[in-house]
Amino acid sequence: MAATTLWTRDFTLVTVASALGAIGSIAGSFALSFLVFDETGSTLASALVLAIQLVPYFVVPIAAAPWMDRLPRKPFLVAGDCVNAVLYALAGLYLMRCSFSYVGYLVFSLIISSLGAFDELAYNSMYPKLIPQGMEQRGYTVSSMLYPVMNVVMMPVAGVLYETVGVGWVLVAQGCLSAAAAAVESRIRVREERRMNGERASLALWWADVREAARYLRDERGLANMYAYQAVTNGVASGYAPLLVAYFSTTPGLSPALYALFSVAEFAGRSLGGVVQYRLRVPDERKFGICFGVYNLYELMDMVLLWLPYPLMLANRAAVGFCGINSATLRQAAVQTYLPDELRARMNAFEGAIVVAGRSALTLVVGALGEVMDVRACMTIAAGCALAVCWATVWRARTDVRRLFVASGVA
Repeated sequence: MAATTLWTRDFTLVTVASALGAIGSIAGSFALSFLVFDETGSTLASALVLAIQLVPYFVVPIAAAPWMDRLPRKPFLVAGDCVNAVLYALAGLYLMRCSFSYVGYLVFSLIISSLGAFDELAYNSMYPKLIPQGMEQRGYTVSSMLYPVMNVVMMPVAGVLYETVGVGWVLVAQGCLSAAAAAVESRIRVREERRMNGERASLALWWADVREAARYLRDERGLANMYAYQAVTNGVASGYAPLLVAYFSTTPGLSPALYALFSVAEFAGRSLGGVVQYRLRVPDERKFGICFGVYNLYELMDMVLLWLPYPLMLANRAAVGFCGINSATLRQAAVQTYLPDELRARMNAFEGAIVVAGRSALTLVVGALGEVMDVRACMTIAAGCALAVCWATVWRARTDVRRLFVASGVA
């Protein structure tokens, strides 16, 4: 039976905890990114940090997911935030008393990213159990909107804090917010099962669980094709960032400040799309068509973006934001509801690893193409390739992909 309200005790608690974590993460990441450049004066040094931070998102979920599918996930989530709180507070105190060490920061980034990947997997695997039945579409709309809203609110605040109190106090504050998030999460009353079945934890058991998930993904043609497309579209989208920076930096009449307005336009579109998605119930039989249509529109918008006059570029980004949150919400709600709970962490880990691999490879490919051809042509070709992959995966396997949306029955 469908619930009558989304805002139950557990859903409210997880949303509050997520907001606390997002506030701290945005402020801390902003401060640290500027600290690295201020101390080193090198964009390569900053890029190396970003590259290192991607590694745990490929390795950690695969290592941890089998245990998260066998044990309650709430303790993983709470413990991860507790460790985060301690590490950020210690890092802040260290920077107040000692000089910056780039090598030390690389190690710190690797540890924090590992915890972030661990925490994200636990959250994504437990979150569907906290959404009342029949409220999945609204629940994932809230989840999709939370970070962008916090980002717009906190970025200016983070800049002021960095200039006035310094990075040390910002990190201490982030540690306090992580501790507060852990305290809120500890009050969640979700019912979870322990699935060890009398078996002892071992490498052989872990490997058997990984193989079980791999067999499941192999047999689920709809999921496999959806994951493949997400890897490609996210990969080429990551590669657009340096192209856009180059285009706005070298084109007469454009500037970095005008490029910065892209995020404002996209946020406005996402906000409006989130409101529509929250209030509107999409019939199951229309969800696949909407998502596939948005995927096509998304790639077409990227293909023409840099050929447009600037006002139409802003309209383009607003439309992308509006449509993007609608398709993302429908896809997340459908896939997470479709997955069996006993396999959810492992499948989320596989999806994350596939997407990270796609982003890592395609960001380099798109960036390399931007070195040898016109930036506008490069972005058009990359988006055209992503569009072709969409048809070769999502459309070719449309019968199986459509089943994800219909079988889940999300509302």
